[in-house]
Amino acid sequence: MTEELITITEPLSPISEAYRTLRMNLQYAALDRALHTLLVTSPGPGEGKSTTLANLAVTMAEAEQRVVMVDADLRKPCLHQFFGLKNDVGLTTMMVDEQALDTPPLQPTSIKGLQILPSGPLPPRPADLLGSKRMEKVIARLLGEADVLLFDAPPLIVVTDAVVLATKVSGVLLVVSAGETKREQAQQAVERLNKVNAHIAGVVLNNVPLDATLHGYYK
Repeated sequence: MTEELITITEPLSPISEAYRTLRMNLQYAALDRALHTLLVTSPGPGEGKSTTLANLAVTMAEAEQRVVMVDADLRKPCLHQFFGLKNDVGLTTMMVDEQALDTPPLQPTSIKGLQILPSGPLPPRPADLLGSKRMEKVIARLLGEADVLLFDAPPLIVVTDAVVLATKVSGVLLVVSAGETKREQAQQAVERLNKVNAHIAGVVLNNVPLDATLHGYYK
């Protein structure tokens, strides 16, 4: 377990409460359009997309939803590290192995109802894999195991992987970092998503300084 999983290590903290608020906001956003498959990405690297996804997944599972985290960052996967799990088989295994497609190599976590599908061995052309018809079969199969699928994908303006995958999911959650993400990068990320008619379900502003007066309420 890593310190990034604050919803587990500090469940009563203001940051954990913010993740629960995010979960609730997404639930309201899904009233008009169901969000059974949600892609989490960011304009650039180092903006906290994977950490956001993992903590959001924990809060969803704690709300008695069956959640599967899918590490679709086939360049720098890290979700398995958050939970101390192996990455020898996973998403890419399901892409090439019929038995794995029939029986997804999901790994349980310490949180009831929360499972992870690691990336598996890294492929030479990730975007081609994520944009394939086979990927649609994988998503359909995984939906048989969960109420919600959360996909971690590479940054939008670095490679095309997230844009390609965004066309196959019901919504996109864009993570930006306060003081780090440039306005032009955020605009470019949104433009790329709009070009493929992706549904932007929400935007998370990460690394916002905590108001000390509010922090005292939670002590």
